[in-house]
Amino acid sequence: MTVSMRVMSAGDGYKYLLRTVAAADGNRSLSTPLTRYYMEEGTPPGRWLGTGVAALGKGEIQVGDRVSKHQLQLLMGAGHDPITDQPLGRSFPIYKSEAKRIEARIAGLEPTMTPGAKGEAVAQIVAEETARSARRAVAGFDFTFSIPKSASVLWAVADAGVQALIGEAHHRAIAEVVAFMEREVAATRTGATAGDGAVAQVDVTGLIATAFDHFDSRAGDPHLHTHVVISNKAKTAFDGKWRSLDGRPMHAAVVALSELHEAVFADHMTRTFSVRWEAREMGRDRNPAWAITEIPEKLVAEFSTRARHIDIEKDRLIAEYVAQHGRQPSNATILKLRAQATLTTRPEKQVRSLADLTAEWRDRATKTLGRDATMWAREVTDNDKPLLLHADDVPLDVIGEIGRSVVEVVGEKRSTWRRWNLMAEASRQTMGWRFATMQDREAIVAMVADAAERVSLRLTPPELATSPVVFRRPDGTSVFRPKSSTVFTSETQLAAEDRLLERASNLAGPTVALATVEKITRRADPEGRMLGDDQADALIRIAVSGRMLDVLVGPAGAGKTTAMNALRRAWEAEHGLGSVVGLAPSAVAAQVLADDLGIATENTAKWWQNHLLHGTTFEEGQLVIIDEASLAGTLSLDRITHLAQNTGAKVLLVGDYAQLQSVDAGGAFAMIANDRDDTPELVDVHRFTHAWEKTASLELRHGSAQAIDTYLAHQRITGGDAEAMTDAAYNAWRDDRDKGLVSVLIAETHEDVTELNRRARADLIHNKTPNPVREVALRDGTAAGVGDTVITRRNDRRLRTTTGRDWVRNGDIWTVTAVRDDGTIAIRKPGRRFGGTVVVPAGYVADQVDLG
Repeated sequence: MTVSMRVMSAGDGYKYLLRTVAAADGNRSLSTPLTRYYMEEGTPPGRWLGTGVAALGKGEIQVGDRVSKHQLQLLMGAGHDPITDQPLGRSFPIYKSEAKRIEARIAGLEPTMTPGAKGEAVAQIVAEETARSARRAVAGFDFTFSIPKSASVLWAVADAGVQALIGEAHHRAIAEVVAFMEREVAATRTGATAGDGAVAQVDVTGLIATAFDHFDSRAGDPHLHTHVVISNKAKTAFDGKWRSLDGRPMHAAVVALSELHEAVFADHMTRTFSVRWEAREMGRDRNPAWAITEIPEKLVAEFSTRARHIDIEKDRLIAEYVAQHGRQPSNATILKLRAQATLTTRPEKQVRSLADLTAEWRDRATKTLGRDATMWAREVTDNDKPLLLHADDVPLDVIGEIGRSVVEVVGEKRSTWRRWNLMAEASRQTMGWRFATMQDREAIVAMVADAAERVSLRLTPPELATSPVVFRRPDGTSVFRPKSSTVFTSETQLAAEDRLLERASNLAGPTVALATVEKITRRADPEGRMLGDDQADALIRIAVSGRMLDVLVGPAGAGKTTAMNALRRAWEAEHGLGSVVGLAPSAVAAQVLADDLGIATENTAKWWQNHLLHGTTFEEGQLVIIDEASLAGTLSLDRITHLAQNTGAKVLLVGDYAQLQSVDAGGAFAMIANDRDDTPELVDVHRFTHAWEKTASLELRHGSAQAIDTYLAHQRITGGDAEAMTDAAYNAWRDDRDKGLVSVLIAETHEDVTELNRRARADLIHNKTPNPVREVALRDGTAAGVGDTVITRRNDRRLRTTTGRDWVRNGDIWTVTAVRDDGTIAIRKPGRRFGGTVVVPAGYVADQVDLG
């Protein structure tokens, strides 16, 4: 994504924008290119953006004027006019400080409490309030606009003139997208808000924004991006009053804005330099990235990883070792030196001049290209005049065809959608076209979205009465219905849902005799565990219901596996061995189900492929358990249950509708569970040691905000900036690991995960756990040796254990047991000392293996 968004809090939330700003002469216009600050350390001062700035003061501020620290403090810190210091509408709410919250709660204690009881109560209050994060009002929305990596690389090594033109293309694209936001996204709310009051979503006169340019990433690689901070204050169009922006469309439109911005920037680059663009595959689970065709991937890679910094430090440490010992270090020592280099080269954010950065970038690029990088950039940007499209160049039948394609793609991933989903996909599918103006592109994207809406099925009912003219927008829609809020689906999706509901009410499925089930429920399992009351009740209702399609709902830790095991025993007692089979949305989940229940399992996609290719099907009287069913797509469930119904089998969906949903168009599990009044559900959670944690997990599952306060009170949530929290999470994981505990460290992006894995491995090698003498490169730029934990990222049934009983699955965790000279590795499941080894070819290692 080239646009991301985070909410900015009132108070001092704006200060991070000023940390790297160069101390510069404010008397000169900031409309000059980025090269105006070429020699100064830091980034250019912020500038004003958006038509809403005309309403500030008496019109003293113009778009492009410099933003002072004092002005930013007034607007973002206090919600005041940066010229007059007068409140823009209502002031930001001020919430009680920690001390005042403690004081108020202590004052409310019963006066009859004994000194000891009061002391304990006060200590509890202090602990709870200290753990709570301070609540702050929303001051604005920080939209970060980045240009594609290939464009950043070209900008980094080009001469000053080309750099300025690329910077201008970047700024124009931002300005045009912000103007689009003013027309299509920005709104405020007015009217009664209590009870069933009619809240109107109305237009604003414009947005007030500040833009801060940045040149590089934390690692010092070229990364031209701009923080556009949009004030939460806006003037209402119809009455001129200052109100807060409606945050709902600001969040909903982010992906569509990102896709539009990337296309608009590409248009500007093609108009200026006649460059061509192409989509490049970025690997598993990642969308293709658009790049300038003439920029080689090896140059993009040079500026996209920390590996170069680590190698430089490693070479320095090796030279130091040779100087001290008079000989080359062994392979094992080199690996330890590399681990040390990894730990010592974690970058701190540095403030450097663009001149210094550019000189370094040109030198690196020259070495990678084998020729002068600046001359190469000049050739890349010297092309014949391109062919540009106007809106009326695109035939209406083509627009209709793309609209249908948009619905097909969106419908594969979502069961319902809104206009912003269609706009995002419309921008993706028209990204390969270059338009003459922003107006041309905007018109075509809107027309494609309109065509997509026409072939979608509208779920939101139409307005039953026409609103008076004063309450209608220029397009005729009512202000009492938020813009772009209409929900759509497809007839295919609804038909599949109807069939699933019909099967869930079909009582002609196979059953188990009540006496057989009761016998199983009163008997301990092989591990001596007895079923709980909720488990026994659920098992009986499922076994005797006769429903062709049934469900079992339960939160994490409620004992779904134990209940399924008892059901398997009861079913096999009635229908014979092999009468229970399992499916799951992923190969790993299918294997877990097989291990837990001792039944034949397969992932749903592979099973369906086997059905199409080999005629695999179900048998009469079988029980088909689909585990993690909330992750299964609606269309996939429809196909599988159709076959089960035709053969006389019963399908049981097991999962939790409150957990993660399907990556495909899903929601069927929740729909089926909620359609019944007698849905079998497990309610007693067994997994947690502390009673409060059990209660809090259930509150969180049901969406109760009170659960957050509970976790805060028990110091399970820590707040801070991204870098501090990454360090805190990593240190906590390392402490757990040192104590022999199993912890999971989760990060937001692939890049963050890779960096944390690299850091963890370096720490382990530094402590001689593991102690590899040879290593092999993995797909994410990391490396692994004997003793390292790795994850395989693609199902490959050809890669089997020596016994042939197991194979390599996407998401499987392994321990490396050998690294060979040809790049192949031997791996084994953790905890196993002998057997179960898989030899993995070098090609698979390089493309499909990550550090774990």
